[in-house]
Amino acid sequence: MSSFTHFNEQGRAKMVDISEKNETVRTALAKSSVEVSAEIYTKIKEGSMGKGDVLGVAQVAGVMAAKRTADWIPMCHPLALTGVDVTFDWSTKDDNHKLNIYVKVKTKGSTGVEMEALTAASAVALTVYDMCKAVDKGMVIGPTYLVEKTGGKSGDFKREKSVD
Repeated sequence: MSSFTHFNEQGRAKMVDISEKNETVRTALAKSSVEVSAEIYTKIKEGSMGKGDVLGVAQVAGVMAAKRTADWIPMCHPLALTGVDVTFDWSTKDDNHKLNIYVKVKTKGSTGVEMEALTAASAVALTVYDMCKAVDKGMVIGPTYLVEKTGGKSGDFKREKSVD
């Protein structure tokens, strides 16, 4: 592995210069989740949550967060994203209902989109929490993690097994 170039001559953090890196197609898939009560699960499924369409609003929040990641994470480069896809599925075990959140981000550029996918997945989970907290504040968010990434100098990455 090559040495990191995240420090200047004075040993202070800097944004890395990526102007000499090759542009390649890069993707990242992140996952997060929100564990909710049976009441919240039912309200989301029926579309009867008081603040509106929870998954629709959360999906938009995820896309917006991916596009604005560089505004949140100091050393991230602003990227021209070519795609952001937010999907959901539910898993239920006993009385525990878990909303699984998947965010796939894509670009053609000189640096990867892992942070954009992770930021978006986090924003989706936080939006679900915000829209449902009036019903129950006991929701649990996470874990949030990178599932896979493609492209770039470091090559592809695929997590061997699920974290949760």
